[in-house]
Amino acid sequence: MNSWLALLALLLVLALVYVAKKLTLAGTLTAGAVAVVIWAGTDWIGIILLGAFFILGTAATSWQKEKKVKAALADAESSRRTAGQVLANGGVAAFCGLCAAVWPQHQMLLTIMLAGSFSAATADTLSSELGVLYGRRFYNIRTMRPDRRGLDGVVSLEGTLLGVVGSVVIGSLLLAKAEFSIIALFVVVLAGLAGNLTDSWLGATLERGGVLGNNAVNALNTLVGAVIAGLLWHLWA
Repeated sequence: MNSWLALLALLLVLALVYVAKKLTLAGTLTAGAVAVVIWAGTDWIGIILLGAFFILGTAATSWQKEKKVKAALADAESSRRTAGQVLANGGVAAFCGLCAAVWPQHQMLLTIMLAGSFSAATADTLSSELGVLYGRRFYNIRTMRPDRRGLDGVVSLEGTLLGVVGSVVIGSLLLAKAEFSIIALFVVVLAGLAGNLTDSWLGATLERGGVLGNNAVNALNTLVGAVIAGLLWHLWA
């Protein structure tokens, strides 16, 4: 695959989503910078993973948006992602890309970590945005007692499984690179699940307590995904 074409395609998509009012101008420029850094370190595969997260996340956020707004599960004015939100979800991946560019001898490990961060971000987004629509029973992850859907730290079985599906998509795309085996898929899926559950736990504790904001929780989610992916890859590969 021509890596320049992959990068140009993603930048074109970013321009289109800005026109479609999915990103603010600062968010679009930040996403472009994240894409360039990821491309520099991990070539076309990193761009594919970034694009997959972006498409899945945007689709999940937009899915039945009117219904979510009507049920007070979403803000009608929150569809445009800011630079802070872009960094919260893509900053860890960008750091992995930067490290891969500086230390290319570790590119394989850092690509797995990048995939783990996007797996966690994708799982969290799909669990949150689709779980509130298709979940049947909602529980506070800290107490495991029934709680109101849409609140920080509230999970459902359906939402969690939808998050796993998102992680499977990210992990499957990684297999397009010949160096990665089916082990990489399992690593990325487990990393995504770990990050997603961590996000929910932080939401039920520190975010509800006002200690952390949503962007900080999302950033920690992706960090956990990257670290777990790196550790599992080191143990199993």
